[in-house]
Amino acid sequence: MITTNTSLPWQEPRVVIADDQALVRTGFRLILAEAGISVVAEAADGAEAVGVVLKHKPDVVLMDIRMPVMDGLEATRRILAAQPTSACRIIMLTTFDLDQYVYAALQAGASGFLLKHVTPEYLVTAVRLVRSGDALLAPSITRRLVERFAPADPAVPHLRADLAVLTPRELEVLRLLAHGLSNADLARRLTLSEATVKTHIGRILSKLQLRDRVQAVVLAYQAGLMESASGEAAAPSQGCTR
Repeated sequence: MITTNTSLPWQEPRVVIADDQALVRTGFRLILAEAGISVVAEAADGAEAVGVVLKHKPDVVLMDIRMPVMDGLEATRRILAAQPTSACRIIMLTTFDLDQYVYAALQAGASGFLLKHVTPEYLVTAVRLVRSGDALLAPSITRRLVERFAPADPAVPHLRADLAVLTPRELEVLRLLAHGLSNADLARRLTLSEATVKTHIGRILSKLQLRDRVQAVVLAYQAGLMESASGEAAAPSQGCTR
């Protein structure tokens, strides 16, 4: 079943909810509507999700991982392959922390994941955060995902990028970013302003053609930057701003 609603303000994110449980879709839609966020369509399986996303071109997709007909992981791959330069951001929904499919979803280009029992306030904040271009996952959490699942799944293709295009400073920023440092941590560690740190991260993402800092962490781990880093990084902050 697909429902549409485009009457709410356009300045807020436009959202598609894909979940095979009608109660989950209804609950999320009501929470977002209270915050003035428009749910432009719903989908009950992955195949339906691909169709409505390509039709409505939302800002954010809340995508359940486990659905009939086509799972959320394959739906994510198809959506991002069809719209490689789209601003559409996909948040994976799961009932399990560190679900084995989450790493593959992040590698495929998802901007993060949410547990289904999040508070209404966090759900609204998450949708707005991802719409703004940030990743909904602290890099330290992403690293745990990569360490736990990437080595065990050689069938999942690695992200490809030429690190030689980075300057020595950008490479240093990427290495520290992969250890879970926030922008404020990076600024202190490198004796830079946070604005300069944001500029470095933006250039890294652009040069390596990465969607967000989540993919940057995945790539850094796959490229062996964690292993080659000397010393321990500072304790990571819990924020996930870029």
